[in-house]
Amino acid sequence: MKKIALLSTLLLAGAAFAAAPKDTLVVQESADIPTLDPGATYDTASGSVVENIYETLLTYKGSSLRDLEPLLATKWTISNGGKTYTFDLRKNVKFHSGNPFTCADAEYTFQRNLVTNAAESGNWFLSDSLLGTPSNANDDKSITWAKINNAVQCNSQGQLVFNLPKPDPAFLAKLAFAGQSIVDKNWATKLGEWSGTEADWKNWVGKDLQGSKLNAQPSGTGAYRLVRKDANAVLAQAFDGYWGQKPAIKNVIIQKVPELAARQQAFLRGDADLIEAGTRANIEEQLKGKPGVVVVDGLPNTTATAVFMNENIKDPARLGSGKLDGQGIPANFFSDVNVRRGFAYAFNYAQYISDVLKGKGKQRTMLLPDSFPGYDPKVKTYKYDPAQAKAYFQRAWGGQLWKNGFTLNVAYRAGSVGAQTAMEILKKNIEALNPKFRVNIQAKEWSAMLNDSKAGKEPMIIIGWAPDYADPDNFMYTFYSSNGYYYPRSNWKDATVDKWLDQARVTTNTAERNRLYSLVGQRAYEQSPFVLVPAGIGLNVERSNLVGATAQTFNPMISFSYTGTFWKDLSKK
Repeated sequence: MKKIALLSTLLLAGAAFAAAPKDTLVVQESADIPTLDPGATYDTASGSVVENIYETLLTYKGSSLRDLEPLLATKWTISNGGKTYTFDLRKNVKFHSGNPFTCADAEYTFQRNLVTNAAESGNWFLSDSLLGTPSNANDDKSITWAKINNAVQCNSQGQLVFNLPKPDPAFLAKLAFAGQSIVDKNWATKLGEWSGTEADWKNWVGKDLQGSKLNAQPSGTGAYRLVRKDANAVLAQAFDGYWGQKPAIKNVIIQKVPELAARQQAFLRGDADLIEAGTRANIEEQLKGKPGVVVVDGLPNTTATAVFMNENIKDPARLGSGKLDGQGIPANFFSDVNVRRGFAYAFNYAQYISDVLKGKGKQRTMLLPDSFPGYDPKVKTYKYDPAQAKAYFQRAWGGQLWKNGFTLNVAYRAGSVGAQTAMEILKKNIEALNPKFRVNIQAKEWSAMLNDSKAGKEPMIIIGWAPDYADPDNFMYTFYSSNGYYYPRSNWKDATVDKWLDQARVTTNTAERNRLYSLVGQRAYEQSPFVLVPAGIGLNVERSNLVGATAQTFNPMISFSYTGTFWKDLSKK
């Protein structure tokens, strides 16, 4: 314990060692950890700690995004036409508090997530599966205590049973999300969290749990327990009572070091094993090839990014004249498919890969990571082709667009080199087609862009999506459905696409789901609601004495993205 106390004092204060001790993993990143309450975890920084202090019912098998394996569950069965899930739970498991893990803890966890379901959390997609709505009881009055209580229950055999209103092929993947980790019911209720009963459930609806008492004093079943957390660091220690294999790394310290240069120096000295290392250019120019440094390249990229072309622009101030007279655009400018195709052919994808991604990127066929199930590499893609762009612009708006020209006013995220470069590529190539074409671009604060785009005010925006769970629905519905999260930013609606996506949401046959997603991808190619921005290839950097973090073991769904593994899977030589 003296060693832990010393580490706590020195490392949390930012003290430097000649090298991080062999049994200690030191990580430096730019920001703090928002929460350690699973019920509020919806960011990777929080998830990277939560997933090691707590555990979910199941998790991803190795580096696979398709295969799940038991963790706190030992097995599960699916019945009632895909609407009932029954889990056998692991025995002889203890929480950090010393309390035994039982079905009551799992039942409490999921009911707590359904009851609170705050906007800051990821519990909306659990609620969508179990209650048929992503909303909480304050926003959807059809949600009752009886409905929540029936959705997840312990049966007489001590098994955990989920009752879904309709089949959800993504349900198991949702349960692997760090925010669905199992909490210690007795510990939580003694701290003053929700009682787990009908008596006070309404008082907890929509409650933000980020700063909860459980956040300050977590008790999970994970391989590590929290020793200390403050604004600048987290210290976790291997849990002696862990049910699984004892980890080789005994201590994990995560330090907040805002300056990239300071993180780089600590890393090169060996004071830090892993750091938030910046862009590919930062890594290749300042770290690669240095003594004791290993670069792990070729990692999967599980984000998808697009240029949205808003078909119903709701801000008259962004429209100029509001007409196709060369001085502006009408609000429905992008509703003509010829305009959208013209923009898609005017984007130089190869140039973006070269200039922004330093040659390490690829053009995808659809707004779905190519490592995900459902991705179809055979769907057609657009290429940079000025002649094709010109032809479609000449057809647009009955020839009036080409004759009169237009002025388009768009913004990009301030400080984003990638977004700025993409807009500059479009501006240059569009304006080169016709002297009457004008694209004005300007930087804008991201928070303002998000709010304005959600309100349908941005004519064009570059925005991406990172997965909540490894299922194609999380991307395809988000981008392409008129009921999806991003619909207000594009206002593109295709009734056939909506039908295919709704079918895919309740179809448990994998081949049929893949067929439906291929149809969506092909239809999207034809209608061109987005310009698909090429995806970068991931890379990480680590000290050469770290063992267990390779391209083969990396799973992009693990929140600890420095290695794509849990802490317990790492060691040092």
